[in-house]
Amino acid sequence: MADWHIFRGSDEPHDGMARLPPPPPWRDFRAREAGAATPYRVGEHEIDLVNAALYLRRPLLVTGPPGVGKSTLAEAVARELKLGTVLRWSINSRSTLAEGLYQYDALARLRDATLRQHAAANAVAQVEDIGRYIRLGPLGTALYPRARPRVLLIDEIDKSDIDLPNDLLHVFEEGRYDIPELTRIVGEAKEVMVMPDDGHDDRDRVAIQGGRVRCDAFPFVILTSNGERELPPAFLRRCLRLDIQVPDAERLYEIIAAHLGSPDAAAVRELVAEFTKRREEGSVLATDQLLNAVFLAVQPAAPRGEAWQALRDAVLRELGKL
Repeated sequence: MADWHIFRGSDEPHDGMARLPPPPPWRDFRAREAGAATPYRVGEHEIDLVNAALYLRRPLLVTGPPGVGKSTLAEAVARELKLGTVLRWSINSRSTLAEGLYQYDALARLRDATLRQHAAANAVAQVEDIGRYIRLGPLGTALYPRARPRVLLIDEIDKSDIDLPNDLLHVFEEGRYDIPELTRIVGEAKEVMVMPDDGHDDRDRVAIQGGRVRCDAFPFVILTSNGERELPPAFLRRCLRLDIQVPDAERLYEIIAAHLGSPDAAAVRELVAEFTKRREEGSVLATDQLLNAVFLAVQPAAPRGEAWQALRDAVLRELGKL
Protein backbone atom coordinates (compact mmCIF):
# COMPACT_ATOMS: atom_id res chain seq x y z
CA MET A 1 0.00 0.00 0.00
CA ALA A 2 1.26 3.47 -0.88
CA ASP A 3 2.39 5.72 1.96
CA TRP A 4 -0.27 8.35 2.65
CA HIS A 5 2.20 10.76 4.26
CA ILE A 6 2.85 14.04 2.42
CA PHE A 7 5.08 15.35 5.20
CA ARG A 8 7.57 12.68 6.26
CA GLY A 9 9.66 14.42 8.91
CA SER A 10 12.69 14.04 6.66
CA ASP A 11 15.73 16.30 6.37
CA GLU A 12 15.55 16.00 2.58
CA PRO A 13 13.18 18.40 0.74
CA HIS A 14 10.87 16.72 -1.75
CA ASP A 15 7.87 17.58 -3.92
CA GLY A 16 5.33 15.74 -1.78
CA MET A 17 2.67 18.43 -2.38
CA ALA A 18 2.27 17.10 -5.91
CA ARG A 19 0.61 14.01 -4.38
CA LEU A 20 -1.79 15.96 -2.18
CA PRO A 21 -5.38 15.26 -3.34
CA PRO A 22 -8.00 18.00 -3.83
CA PRO A 23 -9.37 19.41 -0.55
CA PRO A 24 -12.64 18.31 1.04
CA PRO A 25 -15.56 20.22 -0.53
CA TRP A 26 -16.11 22.21 2.66
CA ARG A 27 -12.45 23.39 2.56
CA ASP A 28 -12.36 24.28 -1.15
CA PHE A 29 -12.12 28.07 -0.95
CA ARG A 30 -11.92 28.58 -4.70
CA ALA A 31 -15.21 26.77 -5.19
CA ARG A 32 -16.75 28.79 -2.35
CA GLU A 33 -15.52 32.04 -3.92
CA ALA A 34 -17.11 30.97 -7.20
CA GLY A 35 -20.46 30.53 -5.46
CA ALA A 36 -20.54 26.74 -5.25
CA ALA A 37 -23.35 25.47 -3.06
CA THR A 38 -22.60 24.08 0.38
CA PRO A 39 -24.76 20.95 0.80
CA TYR A 40 -27.21 21.25 3.67
CA ARG A 41 -29.89 18.77 4.65
CA VAL A 42 -32.73 20.58 6.39
CA GLY A 43 -35.66 18.92 8.16
CA GLU A 44 -39.36 19.78 7.92
CA HIS A 45 -39.39 21.53 11.29
CA GLU A 46 -36.49 23.76 10.26
CA ILE A 47 -38.25 24.59 6.97
CA ASP A 48 -41.42 25.57 8.83
CA LEU A 49 -39.61 27.86 11.27
CA VAL A 50 -37.62 29.57 8.50
CA ASN A 51 -40.84 30.26 6.60
CA ALA A 52 -42.55 31.55 9.73
CA ALA A 53 -39.67 33.98 10.29
CA LEU A 54 -39.89 35.13 6.66
CA TYR A 55 -43.64 35.72 6.90
CA LEU A 56 -43.48 37.48 10.28
CA ARG A 57 -40.30 39.49 9.54
CA ARG A 58 -38.89 38.30 12.85
CA PRO A 59 -35.35 37.18 13.74
CA LEU A 60 -34.81 33.44 14.05
CA LEU A 61 -32.83 32.38 17.12
CA VAL A 62 -31.20 29.04 16.31
CA THR A 63 -29.82 26.94 19.15
CA GLY A 64 -28.16 23.55 19.34
CA PRO A 65 -24.81 21.92 20.06
CA PRO A 66 -21.72 22.88 18.00
CA GLY A 67 -21.52 21.50 14.48
CA VAL A 68 -25.22 20.82 13.79
CA GLY A 69 -25.48 23.40 10.99
CA LYS A 70 -26.76 26.54 12.72
CA SER A 71 -24.61 28.89 10.64
CA THR A 72 -25.00 26.88 7.43
CA LEU A 73 -28.76 27.39 7.58
CA ALA A 74 -28.28 31.10 6.78
CA GLU A 75 -26.28 30.22 3.67
CA ALA A 76 -28.93 27.74 2.54
CA VAL A 77 -31.69 30.38 2.79
CA ALA A 78 -29.63 33.04 0.99
CA ARG A 79 -28.70 30.67 -1.84
CA GLU A 80 -32.16 29.20 -2.44
CA LEU A 81 -33.99 32.56 -2.35
CA LYS A 82 -31.27 34.44 -4.30
CA LEU A 83 -30.70 37.00 -1.54
CA GLY A 84 -27.00 37.57 -2.17
CA THR A 85 -24.07 36.75 0.08
CA VAL A 86 -24.71 36.30 3.78
CA LEU A 87 -23.75 39.28 5.94
CA ARG A 88 -21.91 37.94 9.00
CA TRP A 89 -21.48 39.47 12.42
CA SER A 90 -19.45 37.26 14.79
CA ILE A 91 -20.15 38.25 18.39
CA ASN A 92 -17.72 38.37 21.29
CA SER A 93 -17.85 39.88 24.78
CA ARG A 94 -16.69 43.27 23.44
CA SER A 95 -19.20 43.56 20.59
CA THR A 96 -21.45 46.62 20.63
CA LEU A 97 -24.51 47.72 18.70
CA ALA A 98 -22.56 50.61 17.16
CA GLU A 99 -19.99 48.16 15.76
CA GLY A 100 -22.74 46.21 14.02
CA LEU A 101 -24.33 49.35 12.56
CA TYR A 102 -21.34 51.31 11.26
CA GLN A 103 -17.75 52.37 11.88
CA TYR A 104 -16.56 55.97 11.69
CA ASP A 105 -12.82 56.54 11.22
CA ALA A 106 -12.35 59.88 12.99
CA LEU A 107 -8.56 59.55 13.05
CA ALA A 108 -8.32 59.12 9.28
CA ARG A 109 -10.61 62.10 8.77
CA LEU A 110 -8.44 64.27 11.07
CA ARG A 111 -5.26 63.15 9.30
CA ASP A 112 -6.68 63.95 5.86
CA ALA A 113 -7.96 67.32 7.05
CA THR A 114 -4.45 68.19 8.24
CA LEU A 115 -2.97 67.17 4.90
CA ARG A 116 -5.51 69.30 3.05
CA GLN A 117 -4.61 72.30 5.17
CA HIS A 118 -0.91 71.89 4.33
CA ALA A 119 -1.70 71.52 0.62
CA ALA A 120 -4.17 74.40 0.44
CA ALA A 121 -1.45 77.03 -0.18
CA ASN A 122 -0.28 75.32 -3.37
CA ALA A 123 -3.42 73.68 -4.70
CA VAL A 124 -7.14 74.15 -5.05
CA ALA A 125 -8.87 73.18 -1.82
CA GLN A 126 -10.72 69.87 -2.01
CA VAL A 127 -14.22 69.41 -0.67
CA GLU A 128 -14.27 66.87 2.15
CA ASP A 129 -16.14 63.63 1.46
CA ILE A 130 -17.17 62.48 4.94
CA GLY A 131 -18.69 59.34 3.48
CA ARG A 132 -15.21 57.95 2.88
CA TYR A 133 -14.71 57.70 6.63
CA ILE A 134 -17.90 55.72 7.28
CA ARG A 135 -18.41 52.03 6.61
CA LEU A 136 -21.66 50.27 7.41
CA GLY A 137 -21.39 47.18 9.58
CA PRO A 138 -23.18 43.90 8.80
CA LEU A 139 -26.32 44.91 10.72
CA GLY A 140 -26.26 48.41 9.25
CA THR A 141 -25.88 46.99 5.73
CA ALA A 142 -28.71 44.50 6.27
CA LEU A 143 -31.04 47.36 7.22
CA TYR A 144 -30.16 49.48 4.19
CA PRO A 145 -33.37 49.97 2.12
CA ARG A 146 -33.76 47.45 -0.70
CA ALA A 147 -36.68 45.81 -2.47
CA ARG A 148 -35.44 42.35 -1.43
CA PRO A 149 -34.12 41.54 2.05
CA ARG A 150 -30.56 40.53 2.84
CA VAL A 151 -29.64 37.57 5.04
CA LEU A 152 -27.82 38.52 8.25
CA LEU A 153 -26.08 35.95 10.44
CA ILE A 154 -25.40 37.14 14.00
CA ASP A 155 -23.20 34.32 15.23
CA GLU A 156 -23.01 33.28 18.91
CA ILE A 157 -25.18 36.00 20.43
CA ASP A 158 -24.83 34.23 23.79
CA LYS A 159 -21.18 35.35 23.93
CA SER A 160 -22.17 39.02 23.92
CA ASP A 161 -22.04 41.55 26.71
CA ILE A 162 -25.23 41.39 28.75
CA ASP A 163 -26.51 44.68 27.24
CA LEU A 164 -26.22 43.84 23.53
CA PRO A 165 -29.43 41.76 23.14
CA ASN A 166 -31.48 44.57 24.70
CA ASP A 167 -29.68 47.14 22.54
CA LEU A 168 -30.77 45.18 19.47
CA LEU A 169 -34.45 45.34 20.46
CA HIS A 170 -35.03 48.92 19.29
CA VAL A 171 -33.34 48.31 15.94
CA PHE A 172 -35.31 45.11 15.36
CA GLU A 173 -38.57 46.80 16.27
CA GLU A 174 -38.05 50.07 14.40
CA GLY A 175 -36.03 48.82 11.44
CA ARG A 176 -33.97 52.01 11.35
CA TYR A 177 -31.00 53.81 12.88
CA ASP A 178 -29.26 57.18 12.71
CA ILE A 179 -25.64 58.02 11.94
CA PRO A 180 -24.98 61.05 14.19
CA GLU A 181 -21.86 62.05 12.24
CA LEU A 182 -24.16 62.60 9.25
CA THR A 183 -27.25 63.98 10.96
CA ARG A 184 -25.10 66.83 12.32
CA ILE A 185 -24.29 67.98 8.79
CA VAL A 186 -27.65 67.24 7.21
CA GLY A 187 -28.04 70.91 6.31
CA GLU A 188 -24.75 70.89 4.42
CA ALA A 189 -25.02 67.55 2.59
CA LYS A 190 -28.37 65.81 2.55
CA GLU A 191 -27.08 62.75 0.66
CA VAL A 192 -23.80 61.07 1.58
CA MET A 193 -22.28 58.05 -0.15
CA VAL A 194 -20.84 55.42 2.23
CA MET A 195 -19.40 51.93 1.87
CA PRO A 196 -21.53 48.92 2.88
CA ASP A 197 -20.07 46.01 4.81
CA ASP A 198 -19.66 43.88 1.68
CA GLY A 199 -18.45 46.72 -0.56
CA HIS A 200 -15.03 46.81 -2.20
CA ASP A 201 -14.68 50.01 -4.27
CA ASP A 202 -16.44 53.29 -5.03
CA ARG A 203 -18.94 51.58 -7.33
CA ASP A 204 -20.35 49.75 -4.30
CA ARG A 205 -21.01 52.87 -2.20
CA VAL A 206 -24.64 53.53 -1.22
CA ALA A 207 -26.50 56.76 -0.51
CA ILE A 208 -27.57 57.74 3.01
CA GLN A 209 -30.34 60.33 3.04
CA GLY A 210 -30.35 62.81 5.91
CA GLY A 211 -28.11 60.65 8.09
CA ARG A 212 -30.85 58.04 8.68
CA VAL A 213 -31.13 54.45 7.44
CA ARG A 214 -34.60 52.89 7.34
CA CYS A 215 -35.15 49.43 5.89
CA ASP A 216 -37.79 48.69 3.26
CA ALA A 217 -37.63 44.89 3.50
CA PHE A 218 -36.71 43.63 6.97
CA PRO A 219 -33.67 41.36 6.64
CA PHE A 220 -33.85 37.66 7.31
CA VAL A 221 -31.89 37.51 10.57
CA ILE A 222 -30.48 34.31 12.05
CA LEU A 223 -28.95 34.54 15.52
CA THR A 224 -27.07 31.48 16.72
CA SER A 225 -26.54 30.44 20.32
CA ASN A 226 -24.67 27.59 21.93
CA GLY A 227 -26.56 28.16 25.18
CA GLU A 228 -23.63 29.60 27.14
CA ARG A 229 -25.99 31.95 28.99
CA GLU A 230 -29.65 32.91 29.17
CA LEU A 231 -30.92 35.71 26.95
CA PRO A 232 -33.36 38.38 28.25
CA PRO A 233 -37.08 37.47 28.03
CA ALA A 234 -37.86 40.74 26.20
CA PHE A 235 -35.34 39.79 23.54
CA LEU A 236 -36.61 36.20 23.26
CA ARG A 237 -40.17 37.46 22.87
CA ARG A 238 -39.21 39.19 19.64
CA CYS A 239 -37.54 36.12 18.11
CA LEU A 240 -38.78 32.82 16.78
CA ARG A 241 -36.77 29.98 18.27
CA LEU A 242 -35.48 26.89 16.51
CA ASP A 243 -33.55 24.17 18.33
CA ILE A 244 -31.64 22.05 15.81
CA GLN A 245 -31.29 18.51 17.07
CA VAL A 246 -28.20 16.34 16.74
CA PRO A 247 -28.65 14.28 13.54
CA ASP A 248 -29.42 10.60 13.92
CA ALA A 249 -27.58 7.86 11.98
CA GLU A 250 -29.91 8.06 8.97
CA ARG A 251 -29.42 11.83 8.72
CA LEU A 252 -25.65 11.40 9.09
CA TYR A 253 -25.59 9.09 6.06
CA GLU A 254 -27.51 11.72 4.08
CA ILE A 255 -25.06 14.45 5.12
CA ILE A 256 -22.05 12.33 4.15
CA ALA A 257 -23.58 11.50 0.77
CA ALA A 258 -24.37 15.18 0.12
CA HIS A 259 -20.75 16.23 0.74
CA LEU A 260 -18.76 13.24 -0.46
CA GLY A 261 -21.02 11.33 -2.82
CA SER A 262 -20.95 7.61 -2.13
CA PRO A 263 -17.63 6.77 -0.44
CA ASP A 264 -16.62 3.28 0.65
CA ALA A 265 -19.65 1.86 2.46
CA ALA A 266 -17.71 -0.20 4.99
CA ALA A 267 -15.58 2.74 6.12
CA VAL A 268 -18.64 4.97 6.42
CA ARG A 269 -20.60 2.39 8.42
CA GLU A 270 -17.69 1.90 10.82
CA LEU A 271 -17.27 5.64 11.38
CA VAL A 272 -20.98 6.41 11.74
CA ALA A 273 -21.33 3.59 14.27
CA GLU A 274 -18.30 4.81 16.26
CA PHE A 275 -19.44 8.45 16.08
CA THR A 276 -22.98 7.57 17.22
CA LYS A 277 -21.68 5.31 20.01
CA ARG A 278 -19.43 8.04 21.41
CA ARG A 279 -22.24 10.59 21.38
CA GLU A 280 -24.60 8.19 23.16
CA GLU A 281 -21.91 7.77 25.82
CA GLY A 282 -21.95 11.53 26.40
CA SER A 283 -19.09 12.77 24.20
CA VAL A 284 -19.62 16.20 22.62
CA LEU A 285 -18.82 15.82 18.93
CA ALA A 286 -19.61 17.92 15.85
CA THR A 287 -20.85 16.53 12.55
CA ASP A 288 -17.94 18.07 10.65
CA GLN A 289 -15.58 15.91 12.72
CA LEU A 290 -17.32 12.85 11.25
CA LEU A 291 -17.01 14.31 7.74
CA ASN A 292 -13.29 14.88 8.30
CA ALA A 293 -12.83 11.30 9.46
CA VAL A 294 -14.73 9.89 6.46
CA PHE A 295 -12.70 12.00 4.04
CA LEU A 296 -9.44 10.65 5.51
CA ALA A 297 -10.72 7.07 5.65
CA VAL A 298 -11.56 6.92 1.94
CA GLN A 299 -8.16 8.19 0.74
CA PRO A 300 -6.51 5.47 -1.35
CA ALA A 301 -3.39 5.42 0.80
CA ALA A 302 -5.07 5.98 4.16
CA PRO A 303 -3.50 4.12 7.10
CA ARG A 304 -5.07 0.96 8.44
CA GLY A 305 -5.02 -0.98 11.70
CA GLU A 306 -3.73 0.67 14.86
CA ALA A 307 -2.36 3.67 12.94
CA TRP A 308 -5.84 4.40 11.58
CA GLN A 309 -7.49 3.96 14.98
CA ALA A 310 -5.10 6.48 16.52
CA LEU A 311 -5.75 8.95 13.70
CA ARG A 312 -9.52 8.39 13.91
CA ASP A 313 -9.49 9.01 17.66
CA ALA A 314 -7.56 12.26 17.14
CA VAL A 315 -10.07 13.50 14.55
CA LEU A 316 -13.07 12.44 16.67
CA ARG A 317 -11.64 13.86 19.87
CA GLU A 318 -14.30 15.21 22.19
CA LEU A 319 -14.81 18.98 21.98
CA GLY A 320 -13.79 20.96 25.02
CA LYS A 321 -11.21 18.44 26.21
CA LEU A 322 -7.51 19.28 26.07
